[in-house]
Amino acid sequence: MCKKLVLKAMLVVVCAAACHSSPSAQKKRSQSARPSASADTGGAPVAEVTPVLLATLEDRAVRESSGLAASRNNPGVFWTHNDSGDGPFVYAFDREGRARGVWRVEGASARDWEDIARGPGPESGRSYLYAGDIGDNEGERDTIVVYRFAEPTVELSDEARSSRKNARSTAPAEAIRLKSPDGPRDAEALMVHPASGDIYIVTKGGGEAGVYKLSAPASASEVSTLTRVATLRGPGFFGSLITGGDISPDGLRVALCDYASGYELRLPGAPAQSFDDVWKQTPLVISLGARRQGEAVGYRHDGAALLATSEGVPAPLIEVTLPAMR
Repeated sequence: MCKKLVLKAMLVVVCAAACHSSPSAQKKRSQSARPSASADTGGAPVAEVTPVLLATLEDRAVRESSGLAASRNNPGVFWTHNDSGDGPFVYAFDREGRARGVWRVEGASARDWEDIARGPGPESGRSYLYAGDIGDNEGERDTIVVYRFAEPTVELSDEARSSRKNARSTAPAEAIRLKSPDGPRDAEALMVHPASGDIYIVTKGGGEAGVYKLSAPASASEVSTLTRVATLRGPGFFGSLITGGDISPDGLRVALCDYASGYELRLPGAPAQSFDDVWKQTPLVISLGARRQGEAVGYRHDGAALLATSEGVPAPLIEVTLPAMR
């Protein structure tokens, strides 16, 4: 965690500009009339958005929310997990921040979980969660692990809720072991394409981010080598300290975040375009509001908004409605 705090300090000037208001003021504050570019973003366009604090998370066991994914099986429910220091647990909550249960991921361990994603898997038509044990602050891990398991069904009645002390168990997880083609890399962003099932990992630090891909189907029987498909470097701070990410439900957009801002990359919509062309697009800068240490961002179920949380207790749940695609 010390390294994270040092890296966070590198962005304090930018974050001060993006996060100076109180959570209550976020609900009332409006942005400029139309997107604009600024020196702080290196010339990247800035979206006209208004972050709204929906709630704070009821479950105080969520101390370091480090990933966020919208459920497919349970509309209106989201998944998160803690950063390093917790066990292999996933926490369900709703838009009001109410706790909806805790699950221990069967067969998994937690060295440094950094992100969570939802996507397809081995069984057609079934929804899976992917938990990324991909952190490597010291650059010493020869392999990292992504745990894939069937998404649990959440019972919304209070009587069915569980907690960390009496967590339910998920279906057994598959351990997808991965290695980078260019040595150990620290990473905090994990994404799964909703149609292809391809896995993407975005690294953190060093002034740029590497985008690595494992094409589906992912094997749990051997160590797979990732392929580097892109490098994110600017404009501005974009690509320096990526801490979370997600792919939109329509498979045409990517959301990323760092400690200061959110970003969206959008495919222009040309026919037969490869998804990996999305990494070549200029990011749209999106304010995610006041976050103490923002390491989680995800699309809402309909893809029309981003949700974000932050480390710290209580964790805020922030929603940002996105500008329409053109």
